[in-house]
Amino acid sequence: MIDGKRVLIIMPAWNEAAGVADVIKEVHTTLPGADVLVVDDGSADETASVARAAGATVMKLPYNLGVGGAMRAGYKYAHDRDYDIAIQVDADGQHDPRNVPELLARLESGADLVMGARFAGTGEYEARGPRRWAMLVLAFWLSRMARTRLTDVTSGFRACGRDLIDVFARWYPVEYLGDTVESTIAVIRAGYRVEQVPVAMRPRTTGTPSQSPLKATLYLGRIGMILLLAFSRRSVLRPARNGK
Repeated sequence: MIDGKRVLIIMPAWNEAAGVADVIKEVHTTLPGADVLVVDDGSADETASVARAAGATVMKLPYNLGVGGAMRAGYKYAHDRDYDIAIQVDADGQHDPRNVPELLARLESGADLVMGARFAGTGEYEARGPRRWAMLVLAFWLSRMARTRLTDVTSGFRACGRDLIDVFARWYPVEYLGDTVESTIAVIRAGYRVEQVPVAMRPRTTGTPSQSPLKATLYLGRIGMILLLAFSRRSVLRPARNGK
């Protein structure tokens, strides 16, 4: 429990045996009141056994679904066990759990989804070239949709409360970056309140990114098209409840 709320850290992991134990131990040290669920996304290494030995609950998927699929499984776990808050913390060490209290504070003040933003004045993380341009365009349009400044709509460091846990347990995009951009678009269009807090993203401690920079750039272009269509499509989520 943290401040009277049951909090679950969902950690999607794919071939992260070399570093996942350190991330789990850091979360337990920094957030002793939170539970940790590692969703082993079809790893070919010992990620599951290493995570279990480090004190996490482990859900092992039979094959690789990508971050979106792993997170949907994690949200279903949170929903079925009646957690109040779910927070995604990646297994590669880039997300600093010391920022979690800031995410929780925004949820407490009324936000439904809170993202840790890399481009909000904290830290030295940079994206360059076409990928950065695409991210700027996405941030501009999603900020207009949300009526608040959002600088990092592709951030996977995010927290949500019980209402969105229920939503994401039933629906969550499984394609690369769909778990961030597409889910955020749907949440905003359904009337949920989205906010961000500035965070400093740390260097990856182990492993390699699941997608190349070229593939990430191409997909961001695709997401841009989805964003344009989002203004005319019917929302896939139910409207937010008044008073939550």
